[in-house]
Amino acid sequence: MIRQLSGFLEKPQLYASSTGEFWNDAHISKGMLAAHLNPQEDAATRKHEFLDRSVHWISKIAPPAQYKSLLDLGCGPGLYAQRFHAAGYCVTGVDFSRRSIAYAKEQAIQQNSTIEYHYQNYLTIDYKNQFDVVTLIYCDYAVLPKADRLLLLNKIYKALRQNGKFIVDVFTPKMRKKESRTWQCHEEGGFWCEKPHICLESVYQYDDEDATELRQCVVVADESIKCYNIWAHFFTKEKLLSEIQPVGFNSFEFYGDVAGKPLSDNDETICGVFTK
Repeated sequence: MIRQLSGFLEKPQLYASSTGEFWNDAHISKGMLAAHLNPQEDAATRKHEFLDRSVHWISKIAPPAQYKSLLDLGCGPGLYAQRFHAAGYCVTGVDFSRRSIAYAKEQAIQQNSTIEYHYQNYLTIDYKNQFDVVTLIYCDYAVLPKADRLLLLNKIYKALRQNGKFIVDVFTPKMRKKESRTWQCHEEGGFWCEKPHICLESVYQYDDEDATELRQCVVVADESIKCYNIWAHFFTKEKLLSEIQPVGFNSFEFYGDVAGKPLSDNDETICGVFTK
């Protein structure tokens, strides 16, 4: 175990894989769902008051009477999807967490809604001219390597009908962290593991053309060591435009968040609205 642990104390190669399951780990997914459902935390989902403002704004720039069908990528337990449905959209949600999708489907049954939910990696979607709006919210786009981002962009473009809108938000360089190493002991268990464990947390910066950041957590328990690598990228307005517009989008608008705040140089997020 010491030899295995020592290997995690060095900076990993770019895009090295995690050794532990994340989205569908029985314990972690339970904590993720709880974070989604907490209305007062900007954790897995933003505060629910912001969700309300966000859906209200999106329904103004893409009125459901005109933009009827909406695809919510990374929909989680359906908190945005439920609000989109209530606003008048015909909603399809896609997410890679079994627990979140199961919760979303259960809520749809209880509320007698027509939302369709699919447990699926959104990199594998294959829709053709089917949606008027595609959303990818809370900076999911920026965790992907550039090759995967371009793959997803092309799939989103194909999924949209003519004049359809792609709405996405990303973190700006103001959210980049300095390299660091810290550790914490969780004697009663915690987010990463239900048993007593130590978390060795590191932030690494890379000099690749995408200026990649890694936020790594190594979880050391009595019987196992698991490593979780969470990759991140940061965008200026110019970088986001240069990456998305060449896919074929005809026009674009930028905002400071997905509730329509005017964009400023001090914002931690950028929201882009791209029209096919």
